[in-house]
Formats: sequence, C-alpha cells, structure tokens
Amino acid sequence: MIRVAVAGASGRMGEAACTAVEGAQDMQLVGRADPLLGVELEEAIADAEVLVDFTTPDAALPNALACLRAGVHAVIGTTGFDPEPLRQAVLAAGPGAPNVLIAPNFAIGALLMMRFAAEASRYMPRAEIVELHHEDKLDAPSGTAARTAQLMAQAGGEPPAIHSVRLPGLVAHQEVILGALGQTLTIRHDSINRESFMPGVLLAVRGVSTLAQSPTFGLESLLF
Repeated sequence: MIRVAVAGASGRMGEAACTAVEGAQDMQLVGRADPLLGVELEEAIADAEVLVDFTTPDAALPNALACLRAGVHAVIGTTGFDPEPLRQAVLAAGPGAPNVLIAPNFAIGALLMMRFAAEASRYMPRAEIVELHHEDKLDAPSGTAARTAQLMAQAGGEPPAIHSVRLPGLVAHQEVILGALGQTLTIRHDSINRESFMPGVLLAVRGVSTLAQSPTFGLESLLF
C-alpha cells in the first residue's frame, strides 16, 4: 500500500484527490493537510510516502521543500510558482532524495492535446492558445497553456500567444488554434469535472518514486 497525504485537502481538487486515493486498492490516505482542517503539513506527512499538493502558489514551494526534508515524494498539481529554489534544494539534497513531480495538468486528454499541438506546430508553425478556467484560478496563463506553448516552440513552431478567460461555470478548458494558408486546425480539450484529473493523479502517485530526474515537469514522462 502506498501511504498518501493530500495538502489542500478541503479544496475542490483536494477533496477529489482524497476520494480517489481512498478508492484506490493500492493506496492508503494517511493525512489531510489544510489550515481549514487545523492540520499542518508536517503532521499530515508524518506517516506518508507521497504527498499530493493542490494548494496555492505561495504554499506549494514550502510544502515541496518540507517533503524533501522529511523524505517524502511530492506530486504537485499547483502551478504559478518559481521552481528554481526547488531545483537547487534537490541538488543540495544529493542522491537518495525523494522525487518531485510538478504537473500542470493531470487529465490524460489534456496531455494528448499538448502532444498533438506540438506535433502539429511542426507543420503549422503559427498558432494561438485560448485557455478558459473557473473564476477562482489564481494564475494566468495557466500552467497547462504555458507548458503547451513551450512544447510547441521546442517542436519548431513560433511561440504562440496565450489568451486567458476566467468565468464562473467553467472548470478547465483549452484550445490551440493553428493557422496556415487557407486553413485552420483547432485542437481542444475540456475537463467537465474535477474527476477527470484523478486517473492522472493516481498514475503520478504510483510513478513518482521511479522518476529518473527530479524535479520532473509534466506527467508525460510517466504516460508516454
């Protein structure tokens, strides 16, 4: 059994993650960290092997650093923070340090969308990205959009402009519009509910200890 703690456990993503872990036959939920629950991170990870973090950009980095000190692998679904201090901390910790996976999106369809967009940008180098999220999302552009743009540029496309929409009624949506002479190609992914992210979260929990590099950015290393 993989012993798992969840940070941000009272949030919508945190609650979904707790439910998913509890429903997994090979996992045990051993801690729920959240100020609203009155549980500090150190207490929640005391018996954990892996932490799943769905908190805020301000909290994610300190939580990851605390996991390094405690010998706990970290799966971070929070974006919008500078990962450089985390890279330096991992280097300083040396061999045997726990692994950190930072994933801007856990939906399998979203990962396929990013991969298809990168492939398409080799042949249609001009594109723009429109990302749409719920009104409470703190970072703009989203981590998924920024990662998509990075992958497209690495594949040989022009760095695409990103347009962010924040409205009630949305969950997580993104479309990549590629344009060429006399034609356009649109690749779109929609997460209708937060349960769409949970298979990817469980995949990350199962695979984070096997990563050859830490921190690793993106779930692609475990999926493809």
